[in-house]
Amino acid sequence: MKTTEQNSNYAHLDEMSVTELLAGINAEDRRVPEAVAGAIPQIEKLVRGIVARGGRVFYMGAGTSGRLGIVDASEIPPTFGVSGKFIGIIAGGDGAIRNAVEGAEDDTAQGWKDLLAFNPGPEDTLVGISASGSAPYVTGAITEARSHGLLTACISCNEQSALSDACEIPIIAVVGPEFVTGSTRMKSGTAAKLILNMISTSVMILEGHVRGCKMVDMQLTNKKLVDRGTRMIMEATGIQDYEQAKALLLQHGQVRAAVDAYKAK
Repeated sequence: MKTTEQNSNYAHLDEMSVTELLAGINAEDRRVPEAVAGAIPQIEKLVRGIVARGGRVFYMGAGTSGRLGIVDASEIPPTFGVSGKFIGIIAGGDGAIRNAVEGAEDDTAQGWKDLLAFNPGPEDTLVGISASGSAPYVTGAITEARSHGLLTACISCNEQSALSDACEIPIIAVVGPEFVTGSTRMKSGTAAKLILNMISTSVMILEGHVRGCKMVDMQLTNKKLVDRGTRMIMEATGIQDYEQAKALLLQHGQVRAAVDAYKAK
């Protein structure tokens, strides 16, 4: 039996107090970072491969896995000012982001068909996300993508799965049985989210979108980010006047451009 399908370590959840439920969930969640740490060598291999190829990164999954990929991909433009680098694809299309689409993950051919809409090439990478490692939608796409020269990887929480066998770089974080048996939106979902954060953030840093520890290419989409950018400019340039730094930021539209323009004077 797959690890993700094994019975919970906690019996009779329906008889527990609220305190017991919360403590049990928290105790299980603490297992996740340790499992992810064990996958760092494979995550590193993937990050290096993505940067070396220089192309796009497609996240593909069904249900919770697909939604997590879309969330991570959607955060890249506002955080790092880069559009079209990370793209999330979910079985059943965008409607499946909010509502389950029956049988969408069971179609072996549809994942590759969905990817073809983006004209993928050998410079691109496909990361299949499936807690079970057995979603046909994802496995079929990975198999086709690999045969067409894309770099292929997966994020899974089960060892020796069809998906990990199909890809070049299997990233496997075995987090153990879920608190609610089979509810992989819990520990498995948390593991996938942590790994996705590591992949995208590392790639963006390596591709030059962070200076020091600052998001110098972030989009100025609200007052909080304008204020953050202003203070980043003050720190980087030595400008003491807040309004002067803010005006410089708004003139150039991003921290990097504003700092470079100021230092070029």
